[in-house]
Amino acid sequence: MKNYRKLFRKLHRWPGVVLSFMLLYFGVTGIFMNHREYFATHDVNRNWLPSNYQYKNWNNAGVKGSLILGSDSLLVYGNIGIWLTDSLLTDYKSFNNGFPEGSDNRKIMDVHKDAKGNLYAATLYGLWSYDKSRAEWKRFEDYDPHDRFVGIESVGDTLFVVNRSYLFKGKADGINSRLEKTELPAPAGYDSKILLFTTLWQIHSGEIFGIPGKLFVDFLGLVTIFLSITGLIYFYFPEWIKRRRQKEKNYTRMVKVNRWSLKWHNYVGVWSVAFLLVVYAAGIFLRPPMLIAIAYSKVKPIKYSHLDQPNPWYDKLRDIIYDKDRDILIFSTYDGMYFSETDKLQLTPFKYQPPVSVMGITTFEPFGGGAYLIGSFSGLFVWHPDHPEIYNYLTKKIHVEQKGGRPVGDYKITGHIITPDSTFYPVDYDHGVLSPQNKPYPQMPQNVLDASQLSLWNVCLEIHTGRFFEALLGIFYILIVPLAGMASLVVLISGTLLWYKNHRPQRKRKNREITE
Repeated sequence: MKNYRKLFRKLHRWPGVVLSFMLLYFGVTGIFMNHREYFATHDVNRNWLPSNYQYKNWNNAGVKGSLILGSDSLLVYGNIGIWLTDSLLTDYKSFNNGFPEGSDNRKIMDVHKDAKGNLYAATLYGLWSYDKSRAEWKRFEDYDPHDRFVGIESVGDTLFVVNRSYLFKGKADGINSRLEKTELPAPAGYDSKILLFTTLWQIHSGEIFGIPGKLFVDFLGLVTIFLSITGLIYFYFPEWIKRRRQKEKNYTRMVKVNRWSLKWHNYVGVWSVAFLLVVYAAGIFLRPPMLIAIAYSKVKPIKYSHLDQPNPWYDKLRDIIYDKDRDILIFSTYDGMYFSETDKLQLTPFKYQPPVSVMGITTFEPFGGGAYLIGSFSGLFVWHPDHPEIYNYLTKKIHVEQKGGRPVGDYKITGHIITPDSTFYPVDYDHGVLSPQNKPYPQMPQNVLDASQLSLWNVCLEIHTGRFFEALLGIFYILIVPLAGMASLVVLISGTLLWYKNHRPQRKRKNREITE
């Protein structure tokens, strides 16, 4: 029995000391991340961050796409907001008037121009149209401003817009457009299964049970911070008390704090351990390499949870485009590529599917001859819906699908730019704009760099996932989350067993006294 106590004490004490500092920032950043909309106006200057967070050649997902306005002008948009530039791609003017301050409020998913010349923008926080008379963007107030709109398309005078869960359809009339919200019907053979990744993500954030669930996970974040601080107190204070005693200094208050910390560390830890185990275990699988094990696994949604939705397309829509030759709408979804007639909105999957990263599509452009350019963190591919062969645009080879392995490709495509002379520039997360040899793309001008900061939410995400430490640890940063998560499980379990072993004799003794 003593040997077990000794083992449990070591497993809880020494890993716990190291983990306490890590769990402190996990707890703080997790709480910030759970309430993104409340911190959307707060940014962090990129100059204060490690060099890999500085924009170089339009990298770091700064650019999502472009829209040609005329022979001498185009809009470039993405995480940098929207910028108007000339055909030489050198003179950039902010086109963000009307959007609230903050990088998150200017995170642009799509910009579209209808047949009448009206401009629309799909953003992280709502759908917008450009008011030419006031030269500013105006939000459509009929919809939840926190809805994440992802794609816009028009067919004649009809506007089609998708957020992550619904289609909106109506007459295209600029700021006066009135769109009807439509829940798309389930496709044939729909089984309601969702990715295990989605389930674990929402368990980890608490969103699986809506706002109450998020608030409860926030509480667990505070518990994590409390356990970390009280654990550190109990680790360091005895030695400090001993030194003060030897120096004949007053140590009474430190003794009281130490005893209080131990008492409530045990009490709070024991009563919260089951919930902490679930949240910590779910977090382990949300980052590589553990993500690889569950990346393509599907499960039934947990009954009565936030994921148990009647909408078969809940949080699955990613983009939309109109194929004028086939007279169909093509939808990019979490479950693959689907098509539908414009008047009869019944989605049908394509027989042949392009490779798209679990993190979603980033480029969806016509390529000619009925084919499309499909970009994501898996790479950039030429996909023809009627042909089984898929061509890797960057390596110039036929794509060979590989199950398992890394969830990203050699190129992590975050967007593209198409210029008025039809030059196509893919944009890679790490390397930025990938230019043809004879047409290098100009570097980011200083005014764009100065205006393009990193949102506080993104900073918290980078710290929470461990990517913030890549400059220090290199590729080994990907081990921070799984190793810290597994070590945390060991600390929680060993601490609970140690508490049980220490208190079990007391309970038996009390029971005997009552019986006698």
